[in-house]
Order: sequence, then structure tokens, then C-alpha cells
Amino acid sequence: MKLIAGSPGTWSGMALRVSQCIFAAASVCTMVTGFGFSNYTAFAYMNTVLILQFMWSLGLACVDIFSLRNKKDLHDPAIVTLIVFGDWIMSVLVFAGASASASLVILFTKDLDFCKVYWRLACSQFVLSTILAFMVWAVDAASSFSGFWLLVSFF
Repeated sequence: MKLIAGSPGTWSGMALRVSQCIFAAASVCTMVTGFGFSNYTAFAYMNTVLILQFMWSLGLACVDIFSLRNKKDLHDPAIVTLIVFGDWIMSVLVFAGASASASLVILFTKDLDFCKVYWRLACSQFVLSTILAFMVWAVDAASSFSGFWLLVSFF
């Protein structure tokens, strides 16, 4: 068994998955409680992707917990390949959603001063949710790279 930090079936891998779950849930909750988020496609897309990310990470965290509790080795090439490709897909989707939301936040706060004109919009919540989405992406990228590193070590 190769000891790579963040790989599936390790304590650090479980910590990365739990971090992804926490940041995704926090980002979605922050966005959903803000007034007016559902009127903009970028915010709705980001919420959809983050809910999907939450479910993916929660499932893999449960697999990691099962693996650690029962001393099972998840370092099989087929399992690692599935996890790595899933992480890559989720990482790209989360980055696209976070970038789209960031561009909308910049448009609202800096370019159009939309937040000053429409004071009921929860612009500070949109900013916080977008920052949390980028944190989800950063943690997802870390787990994706560690899985890729493990996958390369098989060959």
C-alpha cells in the first residue's frame, strides 16, 4: 500500500472529503439564505454543482470511514481510477460554477454598483458563498492531485 497524503482510504483523504462537504454545505446555505439568488443562472448553477459535490464527497467520506474502520485497502487501480475521474469532473464543474459566480459578483459590486442601487440583494452573502465555493475547489483539487499521484504510481 502506497502512503500518499490525501489518497482514498487514509485519514488525510477522509479529512479532505469532510472539508469538501463542510465548505460545499456552507456555500450553498449562504447562497440560499440570500435574497434574489435564484434570479441569476450562475448562482443557480453553482448551487446545483455544489450540492452534487456535497453528495460525491459525502459518499467518498463514508467509503473512507468504512475503509479505515475495517482496515480495507482502497488502493486498487480500478477504484482509484473511478475516484480520480470523478474528482476531475467535479473539480472542473465546481471551478466553472465558482468562476461564473465570481464574475457575476464582480459585475454587481464593482462594475454596475448593482448592490448599492438594489440594496435588498444580499451581495455580501453572494461574495462569501463564492469564496467558499473556491475553497471547495481548492480542497477538491488537492484530493484530485493526490489521487492522480497514486494512480500514476501504479504504472
